[in-house]
Amino acid sequence: MSRKKKLKKLDLRKFVSKTAKRGSIPGTVEYIGQPRVGDVKIDVLEFDELMWKEYNSIPIAELKDYLNHPGVKWIQVTGVHNPEILSDIGKVLNVISLDLEDIANTTQRPRIEERDDYIFLIFKVLQLDPESREVNIEQISLILGDGFVVSFHETTPKILETLQNRIRAGKGRVRRMKSDYLVFAITDIIIDQYFTLLEDIGETLEDTEEELIVSPGQASQEAIYKLKRRLGYIKKTIWPARDVLNSLHLSDHILLNPGSKIYFRNIYDHTIQIIESLESLRDLTSGMMDLYLSTVSFKMNEIMKVLTIFSTIFIPLTFFAGVYGMNFKNLPELGWYYGYYLFWGVMIVIILVMLAWFRRKKWL
Repeated sequence: MSRKKKLKKLDLRKFVSKTAKRGSIPGTVEYIGQPRVGDVKIDVLEFDELMWKEYNSIPIAELKDYLNHPGVKWIQVTGVHNPEILSDIGKVLNVISLDLEDIANTTQRPRIEERDDYIFLIFKVLQLDPESREVNIEQISLILGDGFVVSFHETTPKILETLQNRIRAGKGRVRRMKSDYLVFAITDIIIDQYFTLLEDIGETLEDTEEELIVSPGQASQEAIYKLKRRLGYIKKTIWPARDVLNSLHLSDHILLNPGSKIYFRNIYDHTIQIIESLESLRDLTSGMMDLYLSTVSFKMNEIMKVLTIFSTIFIPLTFFAGVYGMNFKNLPELGWYYGYYLFWGVMIVIILVMLAWFRRKKWL
């Protein structure tokens, strides 16, 4: 993909959180995010070690019945742009209005809230668009309850298809574990996306560095700017996510089994590794920007040096041309037969002498 494409306008939603309208009562469920259309879809995937069942597009009125089914229930709510439906789901799940407000606000930072009968989590999914090469940010909210997990997504969660296939195929531990392990599995996929994004940034850094050394240009500058933007997205996301995972690891909530905490500790270690890689890449990006400015400055100095040398050579030539271009009658050389040839001979000698002197000074 060519890096010469025009940079898109910076999406401040990725950096600046928004709140509900001024004067709104705390707990008012109001959608804040990119404009969305379409219906809110509720799917249920229930499973245990021996079986799995899947129900698509179920009505809210039947949601409570599914919660009473045996095994682990993974309820996937696709679409958070309808506050009325979110409020109805909150009534069924006994979710307080403050958490529903945060679900509808897609500019929230990753966070965790421990309630009496559930744990509320917010994470950010960062994915690189294969065509525009821009980072797409979507919010995933999780509610961990007794025997169920509810995940709220802005759009259809393609990154979770792998986990769904693992559940259907009975691969891994997820079918043998409880609902807290399902939260770990979802979170692990989200964190792995950060590794993928960092790998892409690292590869782009290598290509851009070669371009900077060989032929730096505006395309290289734009590439560096995009990289700094992506690193800004990751930093804004991974730092609070690290605190969330550390809280899950240290939590004594009844819904978190002691045997599952080691898995959250593992993801927490991954976030530390991502932060270390992130800082290294930020330093490299800053160094590349300095390299770009230095290279451009060096090339500009080379151009100015060549122009200065040419200007210096033509100074004495311009002087002689000016002298003999005057309209005085008493210019002896003008009446001499070989005066014209002597003039050119003197000019050529001056040029050769100056070039030899510049070379001796190593200016050429």
